[in-house]
Amino acid sequence: MSIYRCLIVAGMVLPAVPAAAQPRLQVELLRLDCGTLDVKLENFSDTGMYAGQKRTLAASCYLVRNGDRYLLWDTGVDGALAGKPKDKQGTFLKETIATQLSRIGLKPSNINYVGISHYHYDHTGQLTDFPNATLLQGKADWDIVKVWPPAEPRYRRWLTGGGRLELVEGDKDVFGDGSVRMIDLPGHTEGHHALLVKLASGPVLISGDQYHFTENRTVGGVPSFNVNRADTLASHDRFEKLAKNLKAKVIIQHEPADISKLPAFPETAK
Repeated sequence: MSIYRCLIVAGMVLPAVPAAAQPRLQVELLRLDCGTLDVKLENFSDTGMYAGQKRTLAASCYLVRNGDRYLLWDTGVDGALAGKPKDKQGTFLKETIATQLSRIGLKPSNINYVGISHYHYDHTGQLTDFPNATLLQGKADWDIVKVWPPAEPRYRRWLTGGGRLELVEGDKDVFGDGSVRMIDLPGHTEGHHALLVKLASGPVLISGDQYHFTENRTVGGVPSFNVNRADTLASHDRFEKLAKNLKAKVIIQHEPADISKLPAFPETAK
């Protein structure tokens, strides 16, 4: 059957409005508290900019609602840390993502997609709590996950074929309506992505680890642990041009001041 379904009005056959022209569902964005990290900053610049400095970074993640479908963006630090004192590495988690979701009537099984910006532990720590979700992962990152032992416990379900997996090359239109896109920004890791969410109030660009804090963005810094300096700088350029051209609200995921640009959970940005 043609996508132009027919309507019979007053004896006349008229084409229906194409699906692409239908009003888009309202998209909502919620910020989640997914932990904090005490870090030494000397490795956050490969030019020695932060020698001797320390900082507490946030480990934030985000829930996107599109109609009755949900995307969880990143999964923070290990859920086993919830409610405990800081560990030896200075990592802290007040409560799990699942506990937060329960306060808005959701269960892990309600999450359709889990999008991962990159494979580092502070972005994948509670991935195992969402075994029924389709995992969206940069293909170049997945190639590392397959051979990097520290990632195996978090990714085991998908590595063994027990979970649904969609490997992302380039950008990815998550819901197929242009409202939410994974943005290809390699350099921090091989297949690193950011997330662009188009709200009625304006677009929001969520950084992944393109940057880690405001000063890092201001100077266009490159951490020494990034896998490719040239790719990082090219991704800085794309990120900034997207933010400028779309007039997007930028959220640096590790920057508490940026996270507070969004309403406090469980309020939503629309």
